[in-house]
Parts: sequence; structure tokens; C-alpha cells
Amino acid sequence: MQLSDIGRVYFIGIGGIGMSAVARYFRSRGVWVGGYDRTVTPLTQKLESEGMEIHYEARVEALPEPGDDLLVVYTPAIPKDFPELVRVQGGGYTVLKRSEVLGLISRGMRCVGIAGTHGKTTTTTITTYLMVTAGLDPSAFLGGIARDFDGNYVHGDSDWVVVEADEYDRSFLRLNPEIAVVLSTDPDHLDIYGDHGKMLETGFRAYAKRVKPGGQLIVRYDVAEHFADVEEVMISTFGIGAGDFCAQNIRVESGAFHFDLREPDGHLITNLRTALPGRHNVENAVAACAVTRLAGGHEDDLREGLANFHGIARRFETVLKNGQLVVIDDYAHHPTELQAAISAARELYPNRPIRGVFQPHLYSRTQDFAAGFARALDLLDEAIIIPIYPAREEPIPGVTSQLVYGLMKNEKRRLLSKNQMLEATAELKDGVLLLLGAGDIDALVPRVVAQHSKSDNHGY
Repeated sequence: MQLSDIGRVYFIGIGGIGMSAVARYFRSRGVWVGGYDRTVTPLTQKLESEGMEIHYEARVEALPEPGDDLLVVYTPAIPKDFPELVRVQGGGYTVLKRSEVLGLISRGMRCVGIAGTHGKTTTTTITTYLMVTAGLDPSAFLGGIARDFDGNYVHGDSDWVVVEADEYDRSFLRLNPEIAVVLSTDPDHLDIYGDHGKMLETGFRAYAKRVKPGGQLIVRYDVAEHFADVEEVMISTFGIGAGDFCAQNIRVESGAFHFDLREPDGHLITNLRTALPGRHNVENAVAACAVTRLAGGHEDDLREGLANFHGIARRFETVLKNGQLVVIDDYAHHPTELQAAISAARELYPNRPIRGVFQPHLYSRTQDFAAGFARALDLLDEAIIIPIYPAREEPIPGVTSQLVYGLMKNEKRRLLSKNQMLEATAELKDGVLLLLGAGDIDALVPRVVAQHSKSDNHGY
């Protein structure tokens, strides 16, 4: 199927952050878009307001009539026995995974693919914003709601497209980037890959080998050894204090990070500023700057774009700040991400107690990284753990939030239900509260904020 053949697109799981970006792409082209999702959310309501037809009951009768103009898109997060998916895969429909559709869309375009187990959404969004600032006019498919674009899809009129290249289910192997970034290669999704070695070989290295001949591969300096034998591409490294694109002279001034960027030829771009918290975001910014420069952006575009970038929903997003209490919502769902969020909070608020609520995401991930989660949560002054969000998975015997709780050393830790957590956070009067996780903890954020709604100075 060619893009020009598509007159209707039906999404099974349209409310997912990645699926909805693709849905918005097709809607922007004047294509009829419909789909199913399990629950009504602010995002699905927004999609409906944009002209998409969505239903929330799993019934085969709701599927559109087959036809040569109809494409059905699904995500691997949908159970294989889901009735609508079983029906369309049974014949008569053209059915593609979301990753296959992204490959179809980006084919023939100048694709920038941002991969890595951490930082994909932030770096993809910064890169898009810098390229827009530089006048490169890219389209983009983002894994979060960007404040500057008020959405997760950016419509551009050039042949550049920026894509969050997801390692889950080896989705990024559908892309052929002109510029590819690898931010990190920590173990994750071992339910898919089996072990870390296979994840590197059949995931990230295979992705790097899909870069177009003569293209650019940008990798974090400390994982560069895994990509040294990738042929027919220019390889650059990035990092803090190391790498071809290197952040130097990092300092915090007036609540924001400032740094200088040394480029591969030794040229120094001085006094770049970003309000994003944490040194990990300085590193993400360096990667985004590298892409933008290699795509033709000017150093003044970097300075202007970074200074004006406002961030992404649920990426260290301050949702309440009333003078005594600060509440921050963050998508962190891997031990490294938890450590980064907690460290960023300590750097920004060095004299306040840092408390956190963590919702583990997936039974398999909790089983694989229970010890890492425990070590990260021990960095908090007080920790609350709520039940695991299962997403696509069935329970694994013996794997509950108790597994993480039992490995922690922090004496000020509690294992609570969601309602008990809300009661506990209502009692807080000061300090910093981090709400951490990739499940449905975001649905509890407005309730936590409402408990402290006497102040008008909040972000919700």
C-alpha cells in the first residue's frame, strides 16, 4: 500500500501516545480517521475534537467496512486475542503495526531517528524544536505532549521528519534514518530480547546498521564501542566532558543550566541555556544540538531554541508550587530514570526533603529490575510504592510491589494502595513530592494537586 492509496485509517489503540501522533498525521492529510481505545482520556477527547471517530467498547461490529482505501493500524501493546485485531488479521483488511506505518511515512524523507532506553521523548522534542527554530521545518512524531507544539505530532512542509525510534518490539528496525542517535543502551524490554547482549546485537546495533549510506550516527561516548564497526556512515560521539560534541563549563545560574558546546572541529559555542532540570537533560540537549548542526542549523538557532524550549508533559513537570510544597510529575519507569529524576530534584531543591511515590510499570520489568528500583528509591528521604501497573501483561507469580519494597533499605518507606497514597500525600505541608511512573499514576496527579489547591500557583 502506498500513502496515496489511503483514504481511511482505523487505529486499534488510538489513544496511545505513539498511535495518536500517527492518527494526527493522517488527519492532517484530510484522511478519515477512526479507532478504538479502552477508556476516554483527555487525549482521546482531543482527538475527537479534531474530527476523529472513536469508540470505547470492544466490538467487531464497530470496524469499518473493508476496502482498498482502508488501512488498519495496531500496536503490539494490544493483546493478540483482542476481538477486533483477530477479525482484521483474519483477512479482507490491510493491517500494519504502528512501526511499519512510520517506516512507510518516513520512506523517501530525510529521517532523524532518536533511539535509546532513556531520554528519547525529551531529545526528540528538543531536536524538533531546534530544527523548527533553524527554519528546517520538520514534521515530527513525538512520544509525549510537547508544550511548545501543544501535541505529539508536528506538521512540517520540508522533507525532514523526526521520529522517536522505539526499541520495544524492535520497532525502530522499520526506519532508515539519514541521521540516527543512540542515547543509551541500558537493559530494558528483556521480555522481548531475552538478555542485554541480544538487545544490543539485534536491537541497537541492527538499528545503527539501517542508517542510510553516507548518513550520520551520533552515539553517547560511553557506548560508542558497540558501534565502531558500523560501516558507510559518519560516527560522532556526544556527552558531558567527553565526546565529539561535548558539553563543558556546566553551571546553574538563576535556576537554569548553562553550558558551552565544543564541536568536533574544536569550535566552541558559548553560554547555551536550558531550563530543563538535571545534567541528564544537558546531555539530551547536546545530542539535539548535534543533530541540528549536522542538518544545517546555525549556532544562534541552538542558543535561541534551547533558551525558549518549554519541555514535555510528564517529563519532570512541575504541577504545583505553592511556596512550601513542590509537586513534580515524571514518567520515570526504569532505575536509571528514577535516579535521574531524584538527582535533578536534589540539585534544584538542595535544602528540602525529597519524597516520592512510585508506581512500577509491567510485571516483567519489576521482576528484572527490582534491585535497581530499590537502590534508586533509597535515594529518597521518604518513599511510597503503589501497586504495579500491568499494561499489556498478565501477573507473574511472586511479582508485586512488595518485591521492590522488600529490597529497599530506606526506613521511611511505605507500601500503599492508591487511595492510601492520596491520604498520605494530603498530609504533606512542605518539601518536594515526585510522582513517578509510566502507568496510570498520571490520572492521580490532578487529585494530588487538588489536595493542595489553596494556592493559585500550580500547573494543572
